[in-house]
Amino acid sequence: MTDTPNAAILMFVAHRAAETRVYEALRAAGFDDLTMAQCRIGQRLSPNGIRLTDLAEQARVTKQTAGALVDELERSGYVVRKPDPADARARLVTLSARGRKLCAVAAAEVAKVEAEWRAHLGDTAYRQLTEALLALREITDPYA
Repeated sequence: MTDTPNAAILMFVAHRAAETRVYEALRAAGFDDLTMAQCRIGQRLSPNGIRLTDLAEQARVTKQTAGALVDELERSGYVVRKPDPADARARLVTLSARGRKLCAVAAAEVAKVEAEWRAHLGDTAYRQLTEALLALREITDPYA
C-alpha cells in the first residue's frame, strides 16, 4: 500500500478546496443565507433553466431532496420556476437576478483559484492538467 492518495482522491481534495473557497467568498460577499447543499445543487443550474428531475439526477439526489433545496433557494430569491416552453406540464428552475449576482461572485472566485493553481503548477503543467481532465470527462461525465 502506498502513502500517495489515488488520482480520484487527489481530484476530490482539489475540488473540495475550490468549493470551500467559493463558499467562503459568497458568504463574504453577503450571500450568507446559503448552505453548502444549496450551493452544490446551484452549481448545476443552467442559464437556460433546468427541470427539477434533471437537476436531481445530475446532483445525484432524490427528486424530493432537489425539490426541497430549490424551494429554499426560491424563498431566498436565488431562483424562480418558469413554465417549460417545450412541455406545458413541466417547469424550469432558472436563476433570478440575485442568483445571477451570486454566480458572478462564484465565477470570480473560481478564476482566482485557477490563477493560483496555474501560478503554482506553471503554465505547461496547468494546461496539461486541464487537457487531461477534459479527456477524462469523455468517459466520466454523462452530462457533458
